[in-house]
Amino acid sequence: MYLKILTISFALFLPLNVIGGIYGYIDSRGVYHFTNIPPAGKKYHVIVPDDNKSVVYKTVNINNKDYDKLIYEYSKAFDIDPSLVKAIVMAESNFNPLAISPKGAQGLMQLMPDTARLVNVENPFDPHENIKGGIKYLKMLEEIFKGDLELMLAAYNAGPARVMENKMNIPPIEETRTYIKRVKYYYNKLKKQNES
Repeated sequence: MYLKILTISFALFLPLNVIGGIYGYIDSRGVYHFTNIPPAGKKYHVIVPDDNKSVVYKTVNINNKDYDKLIYEYSKAFDIDPSLVKAIVMAESNFNPLAISPKGAQGLMQLMPDTARLVNVENPFDPHENIKGGIKYLKMLEEIFKGDLELMLAAYNAGPARVMENKMNIPPIEETRTYIKRVKYYYNKLKKQNES
């Protein structure tokens, strides 16, 4: 047991390109395991992506309804379009409540620790807290950027300070520009789905 903990601790301090991806899964006894090989035949979570880039999912299930009730409840409370929230969840975590990005963002809406504190989220891996906190933060950004969707998304991805430093424009960061396109793509798909 001590050796396993030591190995995991040591692995976490290695450069990510040395250890590759890290995956987590819960066994039949409820014990959480970490591995550098995707577990065959088990439901697992991506802790660190294999390519050492921001978490980008090639496929998402647009019909996933696991968190719809929470999304609609808190979206209504903060007067935010639930389709936008769901699009952000899809782009950020692909509905994985235990997702952690290489930069430290956590949970369904990938809240950074400072952001989680700002919106009073104590456990970012709890779907209720994460979604409520993420929507509350989105509402703050909506007010700061006067409802400009692209600036809101840029701020959600890169931080509001970066948008302000760039004279209230989208920062010249490729990841942020790609993120905005991805969220808008999911958002438009969800809106069309809701209209039909």
